[in-house]
Amino acid sequence: GSPTEKHGLAIHIYTMTKGMLPENKAVVCADGDWLIVPQLGCISVMTEFGKLEVEPGEIVIIPRGIKMAVDPREDSKETRGYILEVQSHNHFELPDLGPIGANGLANPHHFLHPTALEYHHPTTKGWTVANKYAGKRFDCDTMQSPFDVVAWRGNYLPYKYNLALYNAIGSVSF
Repeated sequence: GSPTEKHGLAIHIYTMTKGMLPENKAVVCADGDWLIVPQLGCISVMTEFGKLEVEPGEIVIIPRGIKMAVDPREDSKETRGYILEVQSHNHFELPDLGPIGANGLANPHHFLHPTALEYHHPTTKGWTVANKYAGKRFDCDTMQSPFDVVAWRGNYLPYKYNLALYNAIGSVSF
């Protein structure tokens, strides 16, 4: 596929030894939604909407166009994982449960979203925001923090899900 045609996907592998926030760096993907799967080590994902702590066994969805910075959590010595980038006009969404009802699959109330943080104060040191657009990287330097959102409303936001809560059809796991 192609990010410019909004058709296809990309798979990325990441490893991290230091975070983006201490360096005043952020990233935004204009090509598609990111599904981040930590394999080793916990990560802290700062977005315009607040912070999400994500551990192995959990996934986090960052919709297209949302600024974020990822840091390894202090107790994680080594951090690595995968990113699935879906480059389409559609976004990740839960399927209708239909006749299964609330007795299987992924229940909407298990998906957690960030809560708004205090105002992210500007610093004397500027920020670099890397924008991934059409498969290329464009950097923007700014003095304003990309995380200076005080409040928000709506349902276009990042969220995380603990995969242990998934209940397969016919399962007696819970």
